[in-house]
Amino acid sequence: MTTPADLVFQGGPVHTLAPGRTAATAVAVRDGRIVAVGEDTDVKPLIGATTEIVDLAGRALLPGFQDAHVHPVLAGLTMIRCDLHDAGDADEAVAAVRAYARANPEAGWISGGGWSMEWFPRGTPSRRLLDAAVPDRPVHLINSDGHGAWVNTRALELCGIDAGTPDPVDGRIEREADGYPQGTLHEGASDLVGRHIPEPAADTMLRALWAGQQRLHSAGVTAWQDAMVNPEVQRAYLTAAESGLLTGRVVGALWWDRERGEEQIPELLARRGDAGRFRATSVKIMQDGVAENYTAAMTSSYLDGCGCGTGNQGISFVDPERLRAYVTLLDAEGFQVHVHAVGDRAAREALDAFEAARAANGTNDNRHHIAHLQVVHPDDVPRFADLGITANMQPLWAAHEPQMDELTIPFLGPERAGWQYPFGDLVRVGAPLAAGSDWPVSSPDPFLGIHVAVNRTIPGESAEVFLPEQRLSLTAALAAYTIGTARVNHLDTRTGTIEKGKLADLVITDRDPYSIPAGEIGETTVLATYVEGDRVHADPAFC
Repeated sequence: MTTPADLVFQGGPVHTLAPGRTAATAVAVRDGRIVAVGEDTDVKPLIGATTEIVDLAGRALLPGFQDAHVHPVLAGLTMIRCDLHDAGDADEAVAAVRAYARANPEAGWISGGGWSMEWFPRGTPSRRLLDAAVPDRPVHLINSDGHGAWVNTRALELCGIDAGTPDPVDGRIEREADGYPQGTLHEGASDLVGRHIPEPAADTMLRALWAGQQRLHSAGVTAWQDAMVNPEVQRAYLTAAESGLLTGRVVGALWWDRERGEEQIPELLARRGDAGRFRATSVKIMQDGVAENYTAAMTSSYLDGCGCGTGNQGISFVDPERLRAYVTLLDAEGFQVHVHAVGDRAAREALDAFEAARAANGTNDNRHHIAHLQVVHPDDVPRFADLGITANMQPLWAAHEPQMDELTIPFLGPERAGWQYPFGDLVRVGAPLAAGSDWPVSSPDPFLGIHVAVNRTIPGESAEVFLPEQRLSLTAALAAYTIGTARVNHLDTRTGTIEKGKLADLVITDRDPYSIPAGEIGETTVLATYVEGDRVHADPAFC
């Protein structure tokens, strides 16, 4: 006698993203795993008296999305603090800060973030704007891209930062004419203030994780790699995993302290391990900054407003020779290494480090990856395939928008601007792709990223297509957000496609992305998200 399924989806297109899979309309699930994929008639024998039947009614079923580079705990902290992501300009941001301060008179520090560089002249907000809103308490607000902070005068005073304070080696203090800090702290300079903010309590971190997880599930994300796991974040994940609160599958990328060296590897080894759905098996190294504040590491100098070379080629946060040594040691210990590289020099330094590790240790299954890859020198594109390094892309950034057009392209120059986000070239050379959002830097919604990957335009806008030769097919973009990231996270034998025997991590969308014009992909919404057959999100329109 056939054991009935616990759950059956039928009556709509099923996009399995499995190699060679023909079209399907139904999926059956038992004990959290997929037991049948086929037509409605194929699963009918598995329907019993207790089987829950989900009528897709023409809506699509896809594998659960997976985010290869995201910060849900940091995002959750911002969500429960002073969140500026919904502001539209400088005035709205200041109003939001003022309102938060008034609503939270007991808060010793006003912290949070989400402001955008294009709201302010030269992308650098002034301390005086915050002084007008909150003159009596310190304010520290992280940029939406995570690479700088906006602070008020009170914060500078409390932290002893003035005209005589030198720039840290990994950052820059924006200054007024007399040398006094202007209010914007780039990269490592942010920590001059940030290190003085009291650490969040354990229950606050857990609330932040819960808020971040719920937002990811609402976007159809069932698994992710957290790209910045310090001990406090790791404790939150472990607590959530052990209590059953963690419903997503998570790989934690343990943070590499760039002010230290190989002596920290034993500490990382002590933190490595599994707990429920959380695994700490990756190490994140930030090799450079971002192009908008000229800290991304480039092979040639940034230009000034007149198109002349400035002599500034950005910052390699880790000496390239030391990077090769550290990556080789981490690789030998079985760690996956996850490198942040925005500039072409940083990408080259990361590839050189992985090449050195292979030469020293031989091939293995650590599945290293490089994230962001805004500028990649054409000579280095084939090396991703040659070395088996996954290109971890954040496609939502690959379009014309104010930050790109006003703060990036003019300072890169036409040739280098044409090397940005070379997704199509990477596919053509056979490089493995994964995809992520870098949320809270940008939206966690995979369909917005998929839209840009396919169209190279922002959803709902009619701007010029950004480097059209770098567009991806819909299947390639979906695969990067599913099986591509599952592979990076060593989950590809259990998730990432809809196949018999795999875990039932699934999403239902309000439309079939294959049956609509490419220009409408970004309008697709997730109606329901399942992890091992349990529904972890449902849109009211679906219930």
